[in-house]
Amino acid sequence: MKRSGILNAELSGALATLGHTDMLLVVDAGFPVPRDAHRIDLALAENLPDLRTVLGLIADELVVEGVVRAEDVPTHNPRLDTWLRERFTDAEFTTRPHAEVLGDLTRQAKVVVRTGAFEPWGNIGLYCGVDAPRWFGGEGVVVPEQYASKL
Repeated sequence: MKRSGILNAELSGALATLGHTDMLLVVDAGFPVPRDAHRIDLALAENLPDLRTVLGLIADELVVEGVVRAEDVPTHNPRLDTWLRERFTDAEFTTRPHAEVLGDLTRQAKVVVRTGAFEPWGNIGLYCGVDAPRWFGGEGVVVPEQYASKL
């Protein structure tokens, strides 16, 4: 039996397939997930599981170097935006128009994880990164500029 972390077999397996620059989209209960997307549906009931719990558990298992959300989030759901910034302190934050989050961004995602969240603009993309100290911490290794501050 797995000791800790994400116990859902499909989600755990999908996370193991992600590599540098891959994007995972964690969405609310009402998100229009395309039929051809790799969809992992965790929704059980309203806010079960909630967005922050799922994002937090995923963040414990992935190196996240980028967070993308709808441009409405900072002004229309500032509590979510603050939580994201506190949880993903090392990530670069970007925004996209809400229509792009529902369309183009979804097609770019390697995996779409549907939560039970009833959270306005609760659709968050996570771009996978690398653990810079483990990759570039070796003796004589040239560290790319974008990772130098993380060593």
